[in-house]
Amino acid sequence: MEYLFDNFGRIQKNDPEFHEIFKNFAFHEVYGHSTLTEKESVLVTLSSLIACQSPKAFKKILLSCLNKSITPEEIKELLYQSVPYVGFGRAHNFFGVVIKVFDKKGIELPLPERSNTDSKTRYVKGREIQEKYFGSDMVQMMNENTPENQQHFNKFLEGYCFGDFYTRDGLNDQERELITFVFISTLGGCESQLMGHVRGNLSLGNDKEKLISTITIILPYIGFPRSLNALAIINEICD
Repeated sequence: MEYLFDNFGRIQKNDPEFHEIFKNFAFHEVYGHSTLTEKESVLVTLSSLIACQSPKAFKKILLSCLNKSITPEEIKELLYQSVPYVGFGRAHNFFGVVIKVFDKKGIELPLPERSNTDSKTRYVKGREIQEKYFGSDMVQMMNENTPENQQHFNKFLEGYCFGDFYTRDGLNDQERELITFVFISTLGGCESQLMGHVRGNLSLGNDKEKLISTITIILPYIGFPRSLNALAIINEICD
């Protein structure tokens, strides 16, 4: 996985001391304590860089890993999945980065559409995904406990977040929920949502070990405070 650091030559040239310290930690020591596959490691790293607002690092790693451990279609879906969690204000710049990288790699755009819903089905299919991940009782309780003048947020979740995005092809359920966990962990300050998505990951088969490995991989990018906060929540939910 050290090839992911191939495009950081400017740092290596101008600050070789930091380059060596960070490379040894992020691409040797960290990977020695993770059970994620290469593809999963790339997915969670790129997801974290979106939420970190680090387009330059995102671009450099994307240039190294594209068509090696991740496909253009998977990158597109990672980017789409980020929008309901980090917001378009944060995701916007990364659409431009991906377009530039794809152009440099000779990848023809636009890529094929991956949507599986329309205006008539997005709410129903979104609700189905919610119940699959979190259980029908939890979804029903959330809706029943939401004040009437805030019910539209629940409908937004059904139709937009889950109906428009989670139902798409290109990434499977486990991958989508894993990178959602990464977006929320990286953002910080979203503990109640992080608890919910730890449970969502567990319900889909992403076990405690996979979640710990995920935090291990992204620690170099998000730092210790947010990593330890996420670990505390994992331990609280899983133990």
